[in-house]
Amino acid sequence: MKTGCVALVLCLNISVDPPDVIKISPCARMECWIDPLSMAPQKALESIGKNLSIQYERWQPKARYKVQLDPTVDEVKKLCNTCRKYAKSERVLFHYNGHGVPKPTANGEIWLFNKSYTQYIPLPVSDLDSWLRTPSIYVFDCSAAGTIVNAFMELHDWNASGSAGSMRDCILLAACEAHETLPQSDEFPADVFYKRSLLCDSLDFSLIDKIPGRQNDRKTLLGELNWIFTAVTDTIAWNVLPHDLFQRLFRQDLLVASLFRNFLLAERIMRSANCSPISHPMLPPTHQHHMWDAWDMAAEICLSQLPSLVEDPNAEFQPSPFFTEQLTAFEVWLDHGSEHKKPPEQLPIVLQVLLSQCHRFRALVLLGRFLDMGPWAVDLALSVGIFPYVLKLLQTTTPELRQILVFIWTKILALDKSCQVDLVKDGGHTYFIRFLDSLEAYPEQRAMAAFVLAVIVDGHRRGQEACIEAGLIHVCLKHLRGPVPNDSQTEPLLIQWLCLCLGKLFEDFTEAQIQGLQADAPAIYAPLLLEPQPEVRASAAFALATLLDVGGDVCRDGATGGDECDDDEKIRAEISIVRSLLSVVSDGSPMVRAEVAVALARFAFGHKQHLKSIAASYWKPQSNSLLNSLPSLAHIKATGSAYANPNQYVPHASIVSSQIGPLTRVGSDNLSMVRDGRVSTSSPLATAGIMHGSPLSDDLSQHSDSGVLNDIVSNGTMHHSRPKPLDNALYSQCVLAMCTLAKDPSPRIASLGRRVLSIIGIEQVVTKSVNSTGSSGPKTSSPTPSLAGLARSSSWFDMHAGHIPLTFRTPPVSPPRSSYLTGMRRVCSLEFRPHLMNSPDSGLADPLLGSVGSLGGTERSLFPQSTIYNWSCGHFSKPLLSTMDDTKEILVRREEREKIALEHIAMSVSNLNNRIASWDTKFETGTKTALLQPFSPIVVAADENERIRVWNYEEPKLLNGFDNHDFPDKGVSKLCLVNELDDSLLLVASLDGNIRIWKDYTLKGKQKLVTAFSSIQGHKPGVRSLNAVVDWQQQSGYLYASGEISSIMLWDLDKEQLIHSIPSSSDCSVSAMVSFAVSWGCFESIITLWYNR
Repeated sequence: MKTGCVALVLCLNISVDPPDVIKISPCARMECWIDPLSMAPQKALESIGKNLSIQYERWQPKARYKVQLDPTVDEVKKLCNTCRKYAKSERVLFHYNGHGVPKPTANGEIWLFNKSYTQYIPLPVSDLDSWLRTPSIYVFDCSAAGTIVNAFMELHDWNASGSAGSMRDCILLAACEAHETLPQSDEFPADVFYKRSLLCDSLDFSLIDKIPGRQNDRKTLLGELNWIFTAVTDTIAWNVLPHDLFQRLFRQDLLVASLFRNFLLAERIMRSANCSPISHPMLPPTHQHHMWDAWDMAAEICLSQLPSLVEDPNAEFQPSPFFTEQLTAFEVWLDHGSEHKKPPEQLPIVLQVLLSQCHRFRALVLLGRFLDMGPWAVDLALSVGIFPYVLKLLQTTTPELRQILVFIWTKILALDKSCQVDLVKDGGHTYFIRFLDSLEAYPEQRAMAAFVLAVIVDGHRRGQEACIEAGLIHVCLKHLRGPVPNDSQTEPLLIQWLCLCLGKLFEDFTEAQIQGLQADAPAIYAPLLLEPQPEVRASAAFALATLLDVGGDVCRDGATGGDECDDDEKIRAEISIVRSLLSVVSDGSPMVRAEVAVALARFAFGHKQHLKSIAASYWKPQSNSLLNSLPSLAHIKATGSAYANPNQYVPHASIVSSQIGPLTRVGSDNLSMVRDGRVSTSSPLATAGIMHGSPLSDDLSQHSDSGVLNDIVSNGTMHHSRPKPLDNALYSQCVLAMCTLAKDPSPRIASLGRRVLSIIGIEQVVTKSVNSTGSSGPKTSSPTPSLAGLARSSSWFDMHAGHIPLTFRTPPVSPPRSSYLTGMRRVCSLEFRPHLMNSPDSGLADPLLGSVGSLGGTERSLFPQSTIYNWSCGHFSKPLLSTMDDTKEILVRREEREKIALEHIAMSVSNLNNRIASWDTKFETGTKTALLQPFSPIVVAADENERIRVWNYEEPKLLNGFDNHDFPDKGVSKLCLVNELDDSLLLVASLDGNIRIWKDYTLKGKQKLVTAFSSIQGHKPGVRSLNAVVDWQQQSGYLYASGEISSIMLWDLDKEQLIHSIPSSSDCSVSAMVSFAVSWGCFESIITLWYNR
C-alpha cells in the first residue's frame, strides 16, 4: 500500500494570534524554516505552503499534493473528497497545521475559518473521517492535539460494529498530549514536530540551508546524514516494535515510514520541552534508546566538516565511520550470538549498508553468515525487510557478489517460497540461470542456483514459462550429460538439484515435457539411476516421473483420440522411461523406491485400462503356456545381475512373504466368469514358482488379507480396450513391479505400492498377522517411518585398519578442500521436518504430483506423493558455512572402547567357563537368535515371530521390546551391530531376505526404522522358502546375503546399492557365511573361500 494523495491544510492566520494562546517574547516562529514576519503575510503563507509541499515530495515524489491555506470548511470538504476520489483505494495523508487557530475543542473539533476570516469555524472529526475514509493517515500539529486523537478513538469505538477493520487502516500522529501546549522557546522552530532538519543542539541555524549535497546522494554531507538517520531510526523501531507493526509502519509505504522516523526524532526533542507526541497505533517510548547516542556522535562528526565545506565548495567530504563501526559490532555478535540470545540490533543497519558500494561486499558476507544460522535468522532478516534490498542487487553485474548473492537467496527461498513471484516479475531468474551455466563457480554453489530455480518454477506457471524462455532446459541437460572437462569430480549435490530443478519445471506443464522429450532427457537421466548417491538416483527417478503424462489416459483408453495421443516418439519415450524406472524397483534405498512408486502411479494413470486388462488376465483359466510368456524383472536389470539365464529365476516380487491373501475379481472380459474367493489352481498365478507371495497370489498362510480387482464399468457398459500403445510384456513387468513395491519391507514403500495397485483396480485390505498378537513391545511400523542417519565406524576387533572417517559433509560455499572427510554416508532419510512439509511459511511446493485439475477427487486421493524434493530442500535450511566438528570427540570415544576391547579379549578366552548372567527371555516360541553388545551389558534377542527384546543382563531388566515388522514369516536369520564403536544401529535380517536397520533400539518405545530393503533378488523355481543367510562387514560397509540361490549378493550400505552378485559353481544352497574373507558352507559340507576385490 502507498500514499496516493496528500492534503496539506495550514491555518496560520499570520500576524493574528489565536485568543487562547499567550505567546512569550521572543517565541518560536519559524515555519518550514521561514520567518512569517520577514515578509508580507500572504507571501509568507504561500512560501510556507510551498516549502511544506516540497518537504513531503522528497519522501514521496509520485503522490499528488493539494495545499489549502487558511481554508474554510467547504474548501476542506472539497479537498478531502477530491483526494479520496483520486487516491481510490490508496492511502490519503491529511496534514493539519493549527498554529494560527485556537486549540481543538474538548470534543476534538479542529478550527478553520469563515470566508471573511472574522470567525473560527469548528470541524468535527466525524465529518473529516467521513470525507477521507480509509486508508488514511493524519498529522495534527497543534497544541492539545491529543484531544483529536481521543475523539477519533471514541468515534471508532462508538461505531465499532462497522469500523473495526477501518480503524486499523487509520494512522494518527499528534504533536502533544491533550493537556499540553507546543513549545514556544525560540530555540525550536514552531513546527518542530515534523522537522527532520534539527540535527544537533550545537548547530547554527544559519547553516541549515547551506548543508551541501542531496538527500539521496550518500556521498555528500546531506545524503550521509539522511542515510545515518534512516539507519538509526529503523534500528530503534525494529528493536522496540512488534515485527508486524514494524512492517506496517516502516516498510509498506515510503511516506508513512518517513513520518514515523520523524516522529521518533520529534519525541526525543520535544520531551525535553515537556511535550509528549502521541500516535495511533501507539509506540513505546524511544527517546532514551542508546542508538541516539550513536546518532549524536555520527551527526557531530559529519557536521564538524560543515564550516570548511561551506567555505570551500571544492573540499572533499569525509564519510562518517558510523557504518563501519556498526558492521564490526554485527560481526562480533555473529562470533558469539545464537538463536537463544538477544537478536543483533544492527540488522537494519546491515541492510542499509547494502545500498553502499564501498560496504556492500562485507555486509553481504556478514548477512550470509547470519542467515546460515538457521530459519529463525532468515525470519528475522525478512522481518527487517531484506527482500527488496537483495532483489535489487540482482541487477548488478559485479562478479565478486554473485556467489554470496546466490547463497543469500538460497537461504531466503529455503524458508519463504512466496518470493518466487517477485523474482520472476523482476527477471531475477535469468541471474541464476547464468550463474548455473557458469563453469567458474564451484559445483556446490551452482547447486544452490539450481535450488533457487527449482523453487521459482515450483507450482508457479509463470515461473515455468519464463525459465523455459530463458533456456533452462538446455542449460540443465547440458550439465547432466557428463562431467565437465578438468573437473576432478562431479558434485553429487549439483547433479541432484539439476534433476530436481528439471523435474519441477516439467511437473504438470505439457509444453516443458514436450521440450524435455525432444531434448532426449530420458536418455540423459537413465545413467543417473546407477549413481552411487541415493539422493541422485531418487532425484533422477523423480525427474523421469514428471515426464510421464498423467492425463494421457483419456487418449489411450477412451473411445476417441487424436493423432497426437498416438505419437510414436512419445510412446518410445514412455517405454524408455518405464524400463529405466523398472531397473531400480528393487533399489536398496527406500527413497529411490518411493520415487519409483510415484512414477509408476503416474504411468498407471496414463495407462489405466491396459494395466487393468493385464492384471485381470492373470485370473483367467488358461493353459500353462502363459508361464513362459510372463516377463521377468531380472532381464531389465541394468547392473548387478549374476545370472547367465535371466529366466532362471523368478522376479523379485516373488521373494517377499505374502502380505495380501485371497483376491476376488469382480467382472471379466468375457462377462461369463465370476470368482468368489480364491484363485483357481488352473490359474497361472496359483502354480508353484510363479508370483508366489505376490499380492496376486493364493498364499494359504495365516494371513487373513483380502482384496478386490475391479474392472472399469461405467453406466453399465464395459469399456473394451483399444489396441495397446505399449507391448504386453512391459505392462506385465509394471504389474509385477507394483506387486514388488506393495510388499516392500519398508512400511512406507509398501503403503505407496498398495496405492499404486489400487489405481489399476487391485483393492487390498491389509490386516495384521495373527502372529503379531501378544507382542511385548509397541508397534513401530507405520506408513511414514522415521529413517535416521547411518554412518560407518571401523570395527573394534580390526585394530590394524586404523580410524576410518565417519561422515560425509557437503562442502560449504567455498572452494572444495582436500581435507574433507570421506567414508560412509548416512542412509537417506525419509523423516521430514514438520516445518518443511506443506507449511505456509516453508517455501516448499505441495508435494502432490499430477495435474490435480484434471483428476477426480477419488483419483487424487489415490495418487502417491513424491518426497525427494521436500526432503532435499531441508539441506539448505541447515548451516552450510560452518559445521560442528565432532570428529575429535568421536575418536576419543573409539579409543576408549578399543582399549576396553584389548583389555578384555585375553581375559574372555580364559573365562569361558564363568557364566555372566542367566534369565528367561519369555519368548513363547523360544529364542531364535541373540546378539551381545561389546561395550555395554546389553543383549538383543529375537524369536521366530520376529519379536525383538533388549535386555540389560546385569540386573536383568527388559529395556525394550518391539516387532521387527507386522507380517513375520519364519523368524530372524541374524542380528548384527552397525557402527559398534559409535552409537550403534541394530541390523535385523529376516529369513525372507529382508533387511531392517533400527536406531534407538535400547530406549523403550523410542526405536526408529533407519532403512529397509530386500537383500535377495530372485531364487530357484519351485522354492518357497529362502532361508536367507547374511553377514555384515563393518570395515568395508558391505552386507553379504545369500540363501536358496547359490550366489552371494554384495550390498554397499553407504551407497544403498547392490554392487555385485557372486555366482557359485555349485548347485547347493548357502547355509552359513562369514565375511572376513567371504566364505560359505553348503548342505553338501563343501566350504568355499572367496576374496572380494
